[in-house]
Amino acid sequence: MDVGSSTEGLRNNAVSRVNLRARGVTIHYWVERANAAFLAVDGIDVDIQEGEFVAILGPSGCGKTTFINAVSGTQAISGGSLTLDGKSIEGPGPDRAMVFQQASLLPWRSVRDNVLFGAQMQRRLGREESARRADHLIKLVGLGGFEKAYPSELSGGMQQRVNLARALATNPRMLLLDEPFAALDAQTRELMQDELLRVWEEEKTTALFITHDIKEAVFLADRVIVFSARPGRIKREVQVDLPRPRGRETRRSDRFREIEDLLHDSIQEEVLAAAKRELARGAA
Repeated sequence: MDVGSSTEGLRNNAVSRVNLRARGVTIHYWVERANAAFLAVDGIDVDIQEGEFVAILGPSGCGKTTFINAVSGTQAISGGSLTLDGKSIEGPGPDRAMVFQQASLLPWRSVRDNVLFGAQMQRRLGREESARRADHLIKLVGLGGFEKAYPSELSGGMQQRVNLARALATNPRMLLLDEPFAALDAQTRELMQDELLRVWEEEKTTALFITHDIKEAVFLADRVIVFSARPGRIKREVQVDLPRPRGRETRRSDRFREIEDLLHDSIQEEVLAAAKRELARGAA
């Protein structure tokens, strides 16, 4: 834990339940042309508490998405252990929902039918309960009145609202978000950050958020984990001791800028160190 920790945050985390636990998680890719294993993530140890919002930052190619894919169950780990609610993650499951960078909505289904899609496929919730939850989430993400609209009739930001509602409609234990706002313009991205926090404050689903945007991580998260340059290792963890709910004044506060600078310096160290290693390899 870093100097950004707050006493209150630590006390709350100490009594809350661990949702996700990683111990010594290592992930390799097999590279055919080199006929060798490529180490992408190396020895990740982390606990994420129930209801916590955690963001992961790091240089490009550091293994952030590889790690979240392992949490989703779509990427096998090659060492260590990864558990959700004490159960080993062996593959995808209804206890996790992923929000990707692209909304990937079904174009022939309306907003309401897209939100219902995951719940219909899983059949965990009854038809009436699924319908009630879908209608609630559509209103919660600010799309009331657009239930019958099709994806082609929506802006990029509105499509991502549908994407978020669809993920939450399955009532997951953990929400995984892999740079969900990266494709949006700056104004819409900031608006969607506000909307995500508003929805998360009501749902309180444990969230793991991948981003390259330091400001975004500070604004959203309870805690920010910084990955080193590849292979990804945890370089630093910073508790974001900014009060909630957060708004425009949060982004303008001195404390926000202090945490942002701390994270920026940490990532910059990794970028420079990686560049030096590449130069050394070239010289050799």
